[in-house]
Amino acid sequence: MRAGITAAFVGLALCGCGTSGNIAPGSAAPLSLRVGETAGYTLYTHCGVLYVTINATTYYADPPLSDGSGNPPAGWGNPYDEGQITLTTATTANFTDAAGHKAHFTSTPPGPTPTVQLCD
Repeated sequence: MRAGITAAFVGLALCGCGTSGNIAPGSAAPLSLRVGETAGYTLYTHCGVLYVTINATTYYADPPLSDGSGNPPAGWGNPYDEGQITLTTATTANFTDAAGHKAHFTSTPPGPTPTVQLCD
């Protein structure tokens, strides 16, 4: 019985490795914002600044930000960066952190829609 409970907790912990900034900090609910609203946000940056999910819609970084090796740029938190996100229009959002880092996101990227993959 104890082994089964331990296995369940390990499985849940491993599932958490794929968390990608889709959850508002301190919450178990997906992030929901109206245009013009700002909320505290934990941005997943481990693979670079690539995307966020707001209102069940994926917004892609425009441009994507990384150090060229699959990490966030120098100075950004890794694997997460704490900050604020604002839904500026129905198709755009902006993230800022206390250090002054900024990222712009759009749900309508130019060209083909990027493929979002979780990294290790």
